[in-house]
Amino acid sequence: MRAAQQARTGDLAALAGVRIVVKLGGEIMLNARGLDAIAAQVATVSENGVRVVLVHGGGPQADALAGRLGHSVRKVAGRRVTDDDALSVAKMVYGGSINLELVAALKRHGARGVGLSGADADLVTVTRRPPVSVRDPKTGAEEWVDFGHVGDISRVDPKLLDVLWAAGCVPVVACIAADREGNLYNVNADTIAQVLAVAVGAARLVLLTNVPGILLDVADPGSPVASLDGAELASLVARGVIGGGMLPKAQNCLAALEQGVPAVQILDGTLDYPPLIESLTGGGAGTIVTNSKSEQ
Repeated sequence: MRAAQQARTGDLAALAGVRIVVKLGGEIMLNARGLDAIAAQVATVSENGVRVVLVHGGGPQADALAGRLGHSVRKVAGRRVTDDDALSVAKMVYGGSINLELVAALKRHGARGVGLSGADADLVTVTRRPPVSVRDPKTGAEEWVDFGHVGDISRVDPKLLDVLWAAGCVPVVACIAADREGNLYNVNADTIAQVLAVAVGAARLVLLTNVPGILLDVADPGSPVASLDGAELASLVARGVIGGGMLPKAQNCLAALEQGVPAVQILDGTLDYPPLIESLTGGGAGTIVTNSKSEQ
């Protein structure tokens, strides 16, 4: 264990009973050493009484499997269009291989991970997304897009998470959910993380992604903003500074803040040692977004 982690671990006792939601992008699972470090930190955090739920996607892995199967992949405004083939891939990757790998990684470090999807015990209920008009923030052009088997969240029931936390477990939630009739849908993992953070009264939503934070210049990885408030983030979105895959993350950040989550932190999870514990115990890392500057 690194000295920095040892120094910070003692501060976790003050967070006992606090609830946090950690979302892992698919890029995180591409670095075995980094994933193992995250699992070790989550195990340590859980052992110290912090109630953690992990939510994961798996976009790169889904793209890779689709390519091997000869399926095309289409994304609009950073969001995946899910046709029949893409849904089959999502079930295999999100609900299968990645979920199992995360549970196994937690087990290596003594944590009792439990693999779930939004369909389990009505954790997340969705409706099929109707065709929507999508505007390109750069060109201003609009098009009507049918996202296919993509679900919009209509209801959240977090009781299962309370049961698992009481049993000393770490819920690991894949970004698949069902509607009232039991039809399965692909759901944006950032959105699931956001609504769960609101539903459980999380003190923090942590997004582990493939960038060091919110960048003022996407071409310059050395330009992350250390902290900003919701109004500043909304301004960056409106001005087109934030786009691509970061756009839905920014939108989910704003939604979480508006619905009562005190802070959202964006961290680089692709490092060999992602600074999760440091971020929870006052260390400066990535970008933290709060409702106002006074809260930072």
